[in-house]
Amino acid sequence: MTLPQSVLFCCDHNAVRSPMAEGLMKKLHGMSIYVQSAGVKNDLEIDGFAIAVCEELGVELSRHRSRSFDEMREWGDDLEGFDLIIALSPASQRRAQELARHAHIDVEYWPIMDPTGLGEGREAKLDSYRQTRDQIMGRLKERFG
Repeated sequence: MTLPQSVLFCCDHNAVRSPMAEGLMKKLHGMSIYVQSAGVKNDLEIDGFAIAVCEELGVELSRHRSRSFDEMREWGDDLEGFDLIIALSPASQRRAQELARHAHIDVEYWPIMDPTGLGEGREAKLDSYRQTRDQIMGRLKERFG
C-alpha cells in the first residue's frame, strides 16, 4: 500500500473529529506523513471531551488550535499541496471538493459520527466521544495500515 505524503482532515469546526483524526494519524504514522486538520469554520475551541478520550490512547490534543481552511491559506499553508483530503462531515466534503476542483487532490468522505450533543451526563458523553474516536481509528487502520 502506498501512503500519501500529506493528508488534510476536515470537518465543520476543527474542534472534535478532524483534530482527533489528525492526532490519531500522527500516533499511527509519526512524521512519515505530513498531517494537518481544518474546519469549514473556526468558531469553536478544541472540545474538552475530544481531548479526554484521545488522552486515553496517549494522544495529546490540548495544544491544538482550531483553524479554518481560510485561516490555513492566510497563514501560508498551500492547501493544493496536500495529496489527500479526508472530509469527516458533509459540509467539509463540499468545501474540500471545491478546493480539489482546481488541483489534483484526492478527496475521500468518511461519514464519522458527530458526538457533540449526544449523551446525558459526563460518562454518557465520554462514551459517545469514544465511539467517534474508535470509528476514526478503525478507518485510519483500514485505509493506511
